Amino acid sequence: MLTFTKPFTQQEPIPEAGIQQALEILRHGRLHRYNVMGAEISEVSLLEQEYAKWQGARYCVATASGGQAIQLGLRVCGVGPGDRVLANAYTLAPVPGAIHAVGAEPVLVEIDADYHIDLTHLEEMAKRSGAKTLLLSHMRGHIADMEALMAIARAHHIKVVEDCAHTMGAKWQGKRSGNFGDVAAFSTQTYKHMNSGEGGFLTTDDDEMAARAIVHSGSYMLYGRHGTLPPDEVFEKIKLESANFSCRMDNLRATIIRSQMPHLDRNIDRWNQLYDTLFAGLEAIAGVDIPPRKQAEFYVGSSIQFKLKAVSARDIPDFLARCAARGVELKWFGADQPAAFTSRYDSWQYISDLPDLPATKAALEKTVDMRIPLTFDVADCQIITQIIADEMADYRAPAG
Repeated sequence: MLTFTKPFTQQEPIPEAGIQQALEILRHGRLHRYNVMGAEISEVSLLEQEYAKWQGARYCVATASGGQAIQLGLRVCGVGPGDRVLANAYTLAPVPGAIHAVGAEPVLVEIDADYHIDLTHLEEMAKRSGAKTLLLSHMRGHIADMEALMAIARAHHIKVVEDCAHTMGAKWQGKRSGNFGDVAAFSTQTYKHMNSGEGGFLTTDDDEMAARAIVHSGSYMLYGRHGTLPPDEVFEKIKLESANFSCRMDNLRATIIRSQMPHLDRNIDRWNQLYDTLFAGLEAIAGVDIPPRKQAEFYVGSSIQFKLKAVSARDIPDFLARCAARGVELKWFGADQPAAFTSRYDSWQYISDLPDLPATKAALEKTVDMRIPLTFDVADCQIITQIIADEMADYRAPAG
């Protein structure tokens, strides 16, 4: 019987340049981003400059995690206790968690069958809720029609925070994700597109939002040491009214990320080669439905999602167990109970007035998800799809 032996959670090693620079930082001991000597520029500040340039944003603030970057994004958009924030219901738990952390209330929006936020329901909920902020999660790399979405946001005077944890480098109509809304959050957690264990970025083109994010991140009055800086008069306006939430990135993580920046574009190409191989193999399997990617979208295929149309919902745990026994690790977004990193929206029971979202439940009922690490190659992807095809052969479409 064909089996697969590589782990789905093994990342590539950190580039040797990053390892050597990390050792140098450990030897001199200046891990804190503001602990510099003379005219030295910290690793974090250099990273902020480099990432802002790569992203095409005026400002970048490096944070301790992607979740903290989301929280900062909400805060600089003026979200506070009691406010309502729109968010797509298909996402990971740190997204509604960030809304909850700033004292606001998530207003969940349906998704369509292809995993994008449902724009009709978004406009309906914007009118009904009175929310003035949308936290848009480009969940698992699926980008909505951003022109149409931003038109809705403008019509209802809604600020947009883009959660780009899964879309670093992705584009819509040639424009990078993260450059549509008022502010964007990125993640460098181990399973994202660059790996520092934990870490993140906030990017924006807005002077005041950038200044508030810098002070909120924990700059004290050392904001002048940041890599991308708004004018001094902006800080004079906001520095005494912006709380310090102490969520800075440190120099050790920054130098690890900096060593990966030169490889990021090439790694995106590598991910998409693996994704396209998996897509073609899965698309050919009877009983598997995989939504097509839109022509306007340039995706970054670090994971893949598909629906087990020929497997009843009650049999999906058995199917996943059979694949796992042959070395293929799949996660199920339609499960009633959360498991590992995966949870359906109705498990977030801290949300008051948790809605019933039938379209989201229907889209996720048979949706499974697979991580695509760069430690895989094309031949690995072909083995994986063959194993899935073998196991699917034992299932027939359920009656009705």
